[in-house]
Amino acid sequence: MRSSVPALTEPAAHGLISIILPTYNERENILATVGAVLKAVGDPVEVIVVDDDSPDQTWKLVAEIGDPRVKVLRRRGVRGLASAVNRGIIEARGELIGWMDVDHSMPAELLTEMVRRAHEAPVVIGSRYVGGGGDARPRLRVLTSRWVNGLASLVLGGAVKDYDSGFIVVRREVFDQVTLLPVGYGAYFIDFIYHCRKRGLTVLELPYTLVDRTLGTSKSMPSLGRFFLQGLGYILTIIQARLRR
Repeated sequence: MRSSVPALTEPAAHGLISIILPTYNERENILATVGAVLKAVGDPVEVIVVDDDSPDQTWKLVAEIGDPRVKVLRRRGVRGLASAVNRGIIEARGELIGWMDVDHSMPAELLTEMVRRAHEAPVVIGSRYVGGGGDARPRLRVLTSRWVNGLASLVLGGAVKDYDSGFIVVRREVFDQVTLLPVGYGAYFIDFIYHCRKRGLTVLELPYTLVDRTLGTSKSMPSLGRFFLQGLGYILTIIQARLRR
């Protein structure tokens, strides 16, 4: 079975770009996201789907695409967003490496500009909180995110507006200076961005509007209890990032 994805395009004015898509039960979203990424980035590109052995067989759907630009890593007995991203980074071969959510909350089209602007700055993130950006999710999630970013700005410095974006393109050499902590859900991103800045790396923010998923189940808010536990994890990460060398 071969799924429908964009045909090979003309080579873009860049070297190989690696885009990592961490997944768990994203069967309803994955094919459209892969197609959108391939179209936005242009060749040469590799899409690395890191799937945590999804019961809905997201990994199988990706394997059936039959496109040499798309690779799936099925992890058994291991789960977690940060560790999935880290595994993708280890596997990536590109001169630029990026990652994003697959639930259509983040516009893959922005990758075109993110890749282009990565020639100006080593770290480029999609940002909800710079001019022109926005957050169209339910009010509780928006307020929580703004509170987390406010605390991060207070403790870590206000040069970055969207510390927990999770939407990024970086130059490969960034990982020679900054280690990504492969633990937890989304809080890892705060630590990573803070230490990029601490090493003197320019972080460029490009505006976009985050929207709520329409298909599938949220991994960050499956229940109020887990949602608030994750919030506590963000607070601890902010404090630990400030203390970590």
